[in-house]
Amino acid sequence: MSDLTAYIELKHSKKLVEYNEAIELMESRVNQIALGSNKQLLWFLEHPPIYTAGTGSDMKDLLNNEISVHNSGRGGKITYHGPGQRVVYLMLDLKQIYKGQKPDLHKFVHDLERWIIASLEELGVKSYTKPKMIGIWTKSNEVDTKIAAIGIRVRKWVSYHGIAINVNPDMNYFKGIIPCGISEFGVTSLKELGIEVPLQSLDEILSTKFKEIFL
Repeated sequence: MSDLTAYIELKHSKKLVEYNEAIELMESRVNQIALGSNKQLLWFLEHPPIYTAGTGSDMKDLLNNEISVHNSGRGGKITYHGPGQRVVYLMLDLKQIYKGQKPDLHKFVHDLERWIIASLEELGVKSYTKPKMIGIWTKSNEVDTKIAAIGIRVRKWVSYHGIAINVNPDMNYFKGIIPCGISEFGVTSLKELGIEVPLQSLDEILSTKFKEIFL
């Protein structure tokens, strides 16, 4: 199995990263990757509290605007980012990731789902996808609840934006939106499921499982 860091840089931000700052870095890095002048990148971070609206958002899903709202270029609808949520931005050259195959965005999203599910399984969490719904779900009090979100954009077959896993965020912020436009299901976190895991430990699991699935 290949050494992950031989192909992809791993960046871990210990301080909260402003959303605009992250967008600027991703835009720059995507251009560099497309030109072949820089390595691919997995960026592990947390944001200050913010709502982000994807290209499929309906602003009726914003129930209050007590915190900033940023129109994002990623796919998906409106969601929340904040401390206690592990965000991983993936700046990947899909022509390299799927070398020898035709780049396929649907396959990439499916592999991202597999990646999250395998990582959560390492923590004892059984999770799954739901038909016609983006993201990763689990049972909380016997009810389907969303534990991770996926929102991706691709330029010249280089991906950016990524995934968000609810580790221990302030869940009250989710009450200010209809998360991902889905009102009939709730949102949960690892802490609500009784699992406390340091972000560093989760990052190690994510890195290992990424390598198993993508390399």
